[in-house]
Amino acid sequence: MLDLSKIDKNWTLFLDRDGVINEEKQMSYIFHYDEFRFMDGVKDAIAKLSGIFGKIVLVTNQRGIGKGLMTDDDLTVIHNRMKEEIVEAGGKIDAIYYCSSMDNEHEDRKPNPGMALRAQRDLGNIDLSKSIVVGNNLSDMEFGRNAGMFTVHVRTTHPDITAPHPLIDLSCKDLPEFAERVFKYVALQQQNQHPYSS
Repeated sequence: MLDLSKIDKNWTLFLDRDGVINEEKQMSYIFHYDEFRFMDGVKDAIAKLSGIFGKIVLVTNQRGIGKGLMTDDDLTVIHNRMKEEIVEAGGKIDAIYYCSSMDNEHEDRKPNPGMALRAQRDLGNIDLSKSIVVGNNLSDMEFGRNAGMFTVHVRTTHPDITAPHPLIDLSCKDLPEFAERVFKYVALQQQNQHPYSS
């Protein structure tokens, strides 16, 4: 069971990209940064979450590269610009992992847990039992389950998927709502630990 009041700097947050951080491009891919649109309140939400979680990691399937519709360099430009805006807003993204493979069995393609395991190897200090993935698709929730982490579904693109659901530990409207809920519970926990602090 996910207890939001237990979250601290020992926890890691994994974020899906399309439909969580930025608006999805219907039936297509984001090829250039001028097509990239942050969802409302997301930059402030990531800034808030950056003060709570020890690490924030982006994990995204990007099959457009595998289809030859864009290049790895195109995606790198998009992600670098995205990170710049997040940092300017006071947030952080510690690492980005993406899978461009067309093979659904590829270890890195969600719902397979490869990207989480790579992050654990590369970054160190990641306890997947103290990790949360936030995504808008059930494949993100399966990814979380397969990696041994908690799952948060945001109803930005699939509002019909609601909790209770065997793959979902927590359901939120969007990333800003999740950030607000975490912030509230963590602040309450800190207040209980220091009841006489001003």
